[in-house]
Amino acid sequence: MAPFLKIAGSLVALYLAVVGLATMFQGKLLFPRGMVGPGAPLPPKAERLTLGMGSGDELVGVHLPADRPLPEGASLVLGFGGNAWNADDLALHLHSVFPDRDVVAFHYRGYPPSTGRPSARAILKDALDIHDEIIAELNPDRIVAVGLSLGAGPAAHLAWSRPITGLVLVTPFDTLTALAREHYSWLPVGLLLRHRMDVAADLRAVTQPVAVIAAEADSIVPPRRTAPVRKAADNLVLDRVIAGAGHNDIYDRAQYRRAMQDALSLIESK
Repeated sequence: MAPFLKIAGSLVALYLAVVGLATMFQGKLLFPRGMVGPGAPLPPKAERLTLGMGSGDELVGVHLPADRPLPEGASLVLGFGGNAWNADDLALHLHSVFPDRDVVAFHYRGYPPSTGRPSARAILKDALDIHDEIIAELNPDRIVAVGLSLGAGPAAHLAWSRPITGLVLVTPFDTLTALAREHYSWLPVGLLLRHRMDVAADLRAVTQPVAVIAAEADSIVPPRRTAPVRKAADNLVLDRVIAGAGHNDIYDRAQYRRAMQDALSLIESK
């Protein structure tokens, strides 16, 4: 019996040590800013944006003007990337999908060259300040928010908090807690996770048109984590699953680009 208790005690100690490490490093797991590269070169027409925060931190973004005159009723596309996206790359990507729209994207707090420390709470709050700065500086007639993966959190929170025109969510999750449980089912995620994003809850209060684009073979955000997002969207104007696509290679698919363009068209027609 004594050897069994000793082994059990060692296993418990090991588990508690792993739990402690997971708790300590959860910020780096969720926001791997050190893995984000410098981004591709921006075209000469790109305009660098800066936004000072009350905390003393500074957010840095980019505005890419449309390649041609804006069509009637055009919206500015405001992008929120995944947790490993460089905002310059995000802006270039969205510009390639929507060349006839103005595009804006900001580096998340703590993601160089933005300063500070990233957290879910900060990213959600910053989305509102970014929106207000765009209204003040660029004065667009309409804004459509696009949230990719983690970016679904700030994009949905913005739609809940501000009267934007619409919302496009790509590979979105219902809650960060539920998503963390998918990948760390052996941990007491509900007790340990300090970072909270509830996309589904925000969407339940959103009346603007919403588009959802998912990847059929997504192993990062499984389909069961996207399903509640669809149910929460009262005004779902597009729901498309890209066949065979994974979480990261969805952006290379022609079907994805068509879905994005269809989504924007449907939202702007409302």
